[in-house]
Order: sequence, then C-alpha cells, then structure tokens
Amino acid sequence: MDINVLDERSKILVVDDRLENLQLLKKLLTEEGYNVRQSPDGALALSNIPRFQPDLVLLDIMMPEMDGYTVCQQIKSNQQSKNIPVIFLSALDLTFDKVRAFEVGAVDYINKPFHPSEVIARVKNQLRMREQSLQLDAQQAIIQDQKQKLEAIEQAYQRLQDTSQGV
Repeated sequence: MDINVLDERSKILVVDDRLENLQLLKKLLTEEGYNVRQSPDGALALSNIPRFQPDLVLLDIMMPEMDGYTVCQQIKSNQQSKNIPVIFLSALDLTFDKVRAFEVGAVDYINKPFHPSEVIARVKNQLRMREQSLQLDAQQAIIQDQKQKLEAIEQAYQRLQDTSQGV
C-alpha cells in the first residue's frame, strides 16, 4: 500500500535573523525543489506556521526578542504543529547548547558555518522520516476504520444468530 502523504514539493520554513542566511538557505533549498518560506524572527515564524503548514522548520537559535529554543518549545506545545520536525542551525557549538536543542524538541542540529551538502542531506533525511511517520499514521487510521467496520459486522452477525435461534 503506497500512501503519499507529503506534497511533491515539501514546504520548509527557514527562521533566521540574518538576511544572508535566509537568502542562502532559500536558494539552496529552492534549487532542490522545496517550497521555502522565510521568517526573520520567531514571532513571525510562529504566525506563519498555521498558514504555511511547513513539513520542516530550519531554526536559528540566537535571534533578538525570541530565541530559537523558545520558538521550538512553542511549536512543540501546539497540537497542530507538534509533529513538525525542527532542525537547529547555529553557531553555538557547545554540548550544552546542542543538548538543550534536543530537550526542547529539535530532531537535528547543524553547526554554522554549514556545508550546503550537509544541510540538504539532513533535510532530506528528516523529510523522509516525516513522510514515513505520516504514512504510518494514515495506515493506522485505515486499520482503525476497518476494525470498527468489522466489529459492526460481527455485532450484526451475532444479532442475526440470536434472532434465528429464537425462531
């Protein structure tokens, strides 16, 4: 059973306060065929998520007003966005920073400066895992629906048997 859940062009939200990073990542990801939306700050990113419904978020940590950790926590605390994978992109390279990123819900962490091929490989990997997760959810929903139908048929059959024994 092949259930394609993601669109052909996966949607990626890139959140970074530095324009040059936004431009570089948009160019890189667009050339790979992704639909990319940019946000220069965390608040705008959070307001874009319900409308854009990204399949993946690339998120800087050090941003004014709202840091990436806070943005990620808010993404993960929202029922509609909690399953969106978040990859941090950051110049912070201490183990503490990386551990904190995973603690707030990140699925991966890429150090800046980054190599474009590494970003693409990690993005593809996370999107593949998201696709598999969504396919599994869709298959589980189908199984649950079939199970309910089978239970209804079994109940109807049992009622027929009970009725025929009474005759």
